[in-house]
Amino acid sequence: MASSEQVSVTEQARSPAVGPTKPRLLKVLGPGLITGASDDDPSGIATYSQAGAQFGFSILWTLLFTYPLMCAVQEISARIGRTTGRGIAGNLRKHYPPALAFTILPLLFFANVVNLGADLGAMADALSLLSGGHRLLFVVLLGGLCVAMQMALKYTRYVSMLKWLTLSLLAYFGTALLVHVPWGEALRGLLVPTLQTDKTFWLTVVAVLGTTISPYLFFWQAAQEVEDTKIKPTRDPLRHAPGQASKALARIRLDTVIGMGFSNLVALAIMVTTAATLHAQGITDIQTSTDAAKALEPVVGRFAFVVFTLGIVGTGFLALPVLGGSAAYALGEFRRWPVGLERAPVEAKAFYATITVATLLGAALALSPISPIDALFWSAVVNGVLAAPVMTLLMLMAANPKIMGAFVITGPLRIIGWTATGAMLLAALTLGVMSLA
Repeated sequence: MASSEQVSVTEQARSPAVGPTKPRLLKVLGPGLITGASDDDPSGIATYSQAGAQFGFSILWTLLFTYPLMCAVQEISARIGRTTGRGIAGNLRKHYPPALAFTILPLLFFANVVNLGADLGAMADALSLLSGGHRLLFVVLLGGLCVAMQMALKYTRYVSMLKWLTLSLLAYFGTALLVHVPWGEALRGLLVPTLQTDKTFWLTVVAVLGTTISPYLFFWQAAQEVEDTKIKPTRDPLRHAPGQASKALARIRLDTVIGMGFSNLVALAIMVTTAATLHAQGITDIQTSTDAAKALEPVVGRFAFVVFTLGIVGTGFLALPVLGGSAAYALGEFRRWPVGLERAPVEAKAFYATITVATLLGAALALSPISPIDALFWSAVVNGVLAAPVMTLLMLMAANPKIMGAFVITGPLRIIGWTATGAMLLAALTLGVMSLA
């Protein structure tokens, strides 16, 4: 267990663990589940749909490859928040030169706004496709509703709502079950890596890697662990309550493993569905998640099309708060603003203003003449450039005794974390080289 690496028996005896011995699974699952589910946002659905449509089952192995990397990076992010009682930006402000934050945080905000705009546009397109309503109206309503819910609902109720929204992802398991899948071929594509020399193939691999491991997810999960220490009287930062470490670190690992597993299973269902239908029919040009829904209708029928399209809207509602919220947490922690969804808007005006501004900018982008594909491309570029340095920073933070005290990461978690960092650096370099070629 991870806890045996960090906590001595003496420390546990001095400060016994607090809380129920066997918490129910629904209570255990929280930041990791929501973070993993929000990773399957409409722009992610577009990436997975394109991958499955273009390369069929031969691309499935990328999801198996990314799973342990996702788990390690998100667990490290969560540990930083739970151990220190500060988010990533808060630790960045306290322990590193300001110039580093002035470089990272604007890029994070830009990437989140672009991604937010792309997701809002995809949700509006999906609703227009189903109802025939006007896209402009849906963009405004969806953006406004998202901000209003974050301001109006208490944190515990809001998090509970986000947990229930993860059920919208079951739509993609439903569509996978509605189509004929040659499971032997699919299993071979999942377990046996197939490499091609084609430039488009490697750009798709980079896109999948960048979609599954994104910087905004690091900031969000760390911030949510901090939130939990503020609203739950039985939880304290581990540096101040080391006796809680055994259960806390076990909970974080379980939450993260299940959350990231759910995320990749959904991605797998989307890839399998599009590979078994669109790729098999020779339909390979899928530009957006809405394009994928449109292309599915004549192949698998109206019902599967509706389920797939409604899934886009549900996942968008899950992703929008994470995108806007992670930017607000990062900026607020660095600026020492009162932050947190547990606070009323009058208590954290700048924090909620940041969420509102990010959403408004995203809505403006969704309504602009800018191509959604161009927006997603530049979001991927920024995330690709940003991920490697942010992950390097995470690894250095998590191994620093001045920050983590007795809870520095060691062993396999540290090895896999650095492996993930190297993979993202390679992905960024590959994307840069192929973009210039």
